[in-house]
Amino acid sequence: MRLLVHACCGPCLAAPARELAAEGHDVVAYWYNPNVQPYREYRQRLEAFRELAGREGWPAVVDDVYDVDYFLRDVARAREGRCPRCYYDRLRHAARRAAAEECQAFTTTLLISPHQDHAAVREAGERAAAEGVAFFYRDFRPLDAESHRLAREAGLYLQGYCGCLYSEEERYRKRRGPRG
Repeated sequence: MRLLVHACCGPCLAAPARELAAEGHDVVAYWYNPNVQPYREYRQRLEAFRELAGREGWPAVVDDVYDVDYFLRDVARAREGRCPRCYYDRLRHAARRAAAEECQAFTTTLLISPHQDHAAVREAGERAAAEGVAFFYRDFRPLDAESHRLAREAGLYLQGYCGCLYSEEERYRKRRGPRG
């Protein structure tokens, strides 16, 4: 099956895409992440994505959209509920791109992270499938350590937070304790 794999970053793409390719799927790596901030972080993650896809021989489709105003307008109204909104936005774009790339299904590396709301990612993918392409669900969390190992071996950039400014703030607040 031709399968579009939305990637939040290169490290999270490594093991899931390898596993899917080994199973016989025709993997198309896809980048659309307007949530990643600041711009320097966005560029580092995009370059790691491109490097990995090129190294592995997967076609890489990039929607290089850095629209911080759009992202902040979309999530600022619901900061506490931002993650499901962000998941849906990215997966809706992935579904549309999957149709344009003549893929039979799409999935996302968001399903690898133990830090993401797995049920909300799955729900967003299933909602996005209304765009006309099936959502391919798989719990990739057992591949998390392997994916990071592969990324380290490849010398890929490894980020320390989800991507948005809010998640970066939360990362530092957790380190500093409740008084933040």
